Amino acid sequence: MNGMTSAESGQFRGFVSSDKCLAGPVYSAARTASPQALAQALLTTRARTLGLMQAWQDAAPSLAVPPVPGMNLPLWEWGHIAWFQEWWTVRNSQRNLGLGSTTGGEAFGPSLRHDADTFYNSSEVAHSTRWSLALPDLNDTKQYLADVLAQSLAHLKATPHAVNFANQPYAVQDQALYFWRLVLQHEEMHNEASVYMAQTLGIDLPEALCGGSRGYTRASEYAPNPIQMQAQTWRLGHTGSGFAFDNEYHAEVLEIRAFEIDAQPVSWAQYLPFLKATGRAAPVHVRCLHVPSDAWEVRRFGHWHSMDFGAPAVHISAQDAEAWCDWAGRRLPTEAEWSCAAQHALFSWGQVWEWTATPFVPYPGFVAHPYRDYSEPWWHQEKHGWQRRVLRGACAATSEHVADVRYRNFFSPDRCDIFSGFRSAR
Repeated sequence: MNGMTSAESGQFRGFVSSDKCLAGPVYSAARTASPQALAQALLTTRARTLGLMQAWQDAAPSLAVPPVPGMNLPLWEWGHIAWFQEWWTVRNSQRNLGLGSTTGGEAFGPSLRHDADTFYNSSEVAHSTRWSLALPDLNDTKQYLADVLAQSLAHLKATPHAVNFANQPYAVQDQALYFWRLVLQHEEMHNEASVYMAQTLGIDLPEALCGGSRGYTRASEYAPNPIQMQAQTWRLGHTGSGFAFDNEYHAEVLEIRAFEIDAQPVSWAQYLPFLKATGRAAPVHVRCLHVPSDAWEVRRFGHWHSMDFGAPAVHISAQDAEAWCDWAGRRLPTEAEWSCAAQHALFSWGQVWEWTATPFVPYPGFVAHPYRDYSEPWWHQEKHGWQRRVLRGACAATSEHVADVRYRNFFSPDRCDIFSGFRSAR
């Protein structure tokens, strides 16, 4: 089976929601997907990847981006997606051992490309050097993606227990499919990065690939009043079966005091008065045409549109969010408070990634998974004196395969190129 042909024949329909945000506890079905469902999810995701590749080529034929933190060359991103999938599900002879797999060495065979490791191994190829690499061209990169996907799907089909999968213990299922679930999440994360890079650079991408067709549920249409949460014992972290990232383990029991939290992220209608009152700079994707009127506009993929004041404020840094909270007499919720409140049926999320007050640190008993670079290098690491911060939720560009109420995103608090916003608590 030719992976590229199969993916191109699919139709991408994998965003969190087609027309509204999420509410209450939502879990990614991909984390517990059967081999058959997982194969379809990989094909659906690849259809989006190929669509984004074509859209980038149409809008920016040179595929050039500036060598700055937070960005990668598109050709490197796409080659890395193929390399990562090949490393863990094709080259890895212990691919069905899940967390019991080694991370390298003799258990891993050669790549389909003799130069793949020197180009795409993110653990070895420093970010700043990627612009100087003689990367394969777009057609060669597409072929590498196709060849790897075809072999990965063949290995998935041949996974032990695949035929009688439903009758296997959950622990057996989870280990046997761990790496395919991982590479699915990984590819969708890079697709989302492709979208926010395009937004930063003003590159016009089709809304269908970016999640922009989803409408935002406004506060007045959803839950105008904050949610009152009672004091309670809360278990923070992953429990039970299914895929989980290493930073989601191990669950910790916490005592949470009573608190109040917004039912939805802070909207532009709530955020703009803060800008006017304090003189703080607006996000670069926002402008006011005729000060002091309210003719505000937002730029989306290179085009200016009238602002929807009921939509969540986006491209907000954690520092901006904390400044608003100080001005409004509020605060950012902790990660535990966000997780606890997200169980409430009126808790609306999935529109923007939401900053919390919690630094990105391991839960007690943390053990790195085979993909050791996912979490461990970033614990306690500071950038300009700032420690990375946990964000919760999802954004409009997040795939439904990734969106999960337990997911921990993390960025330095100065980042505002991502689709980030916030809600407040008290």
